[in-house]
Amino acid sequence: METLWSKGPSSIRELQEAFPEAERPAYTTVQTVVYRLEFKKAVRRTEKISNAHVFEPLVSRSSAQHRMIDELVALFGGKSLPIVAHLIDSGKLTPEEVREARKALRNVTRKDKSQ
Repeated sequence: METLWSKGPSSIRELQEAFPEAERPAYTTVQTVVYRLEFKKAVRRTEKISNAHVFEPLVSRSSAQHRMIDELVALFGGKSLPIVAHLIDSGKLTPEEVREARKALRNVTRKDKSQ
């Protein structure tokens, strides 16, 4: 999906070649994943050039991220604190991300006070 979001419509071969050569999956592996994404209505075929079908994303990056985060939080019983605590403890948040998180928390606090 990342390649489709960044490069735009692509064939299965183009998607496969977007992987680093040392980690490149087999063509049939990429094909299987793309067909499954098509079945789930995450991508669609836009055209056919010779024997190659070209696919484009139907789901935005933002929408996919929100859905995955919601599913992750659901795995923790709807509690996001363990996830946030892990990100902080593991050092996976950059100082800029911490500043953005503080800013978002201040905005939420202001909204709560005004209601």
